[in-house]
Amino acid sequence: MTAASSELRFTHPDRQRFFEDYQPDSKYVLGSVEVNEQEVLEFAKRYDPQSIHTTPEFAENGPFEGLIASGWHTAGLMMSLYAPHYLSDVSSLASPGMDELRWLAPVRPGDVLDVNVHIVSTRRSSTKPDRGVVNTDITVVNQQGIVVMSMRAVNMILCRETAVLQ
Repeated sequence: MTAASSELRFTHPDRQRFFEDYQPDSKYVLGSVEVNEQEVLEFAKRYDPQSIHTTPEFAENGPFEGLIASGWHTAGLMMSLYAPHYLSDVSSLASPGMDELRWLAPVRPGDVLDVNVHIVSTRRSSTKPDRGVVNTDITVVNQQGIVVMSMRAVNMILCRETAVLQ
């Protein structure tokens, strides 16, 4: 993602965004989040209790030569930027799921992660004309420019013209 793409803005602010505002081939940088060691440990102890995530001493001698965040924690950090900066409370209906989730490189305490989105395609629903489906490629990149996570999100988004009629 280049600096120029971070200047790209939606045509409407996030709380006024509808299906029509998600344009195919648009790219956005949603922001950055820093990985906190205490949060890595707490998340892992509760949700992914593997020693590479929960025990720094064990992790030092493990395959990653240090403590790493759970991939699920990384996904949660991504969502902390995706939900408030990409989706809209007025139009985001739900997600039927995601595809192609990949954890490509370890995430470590102190890393700063950027969340980038690329709108791959949009289509109006043929069975529910008040909404559309938006397919978005998401990449999470660390401060060294390494992609640490990627996935494709599928979101159902309410259409503006329908919302105005209600």
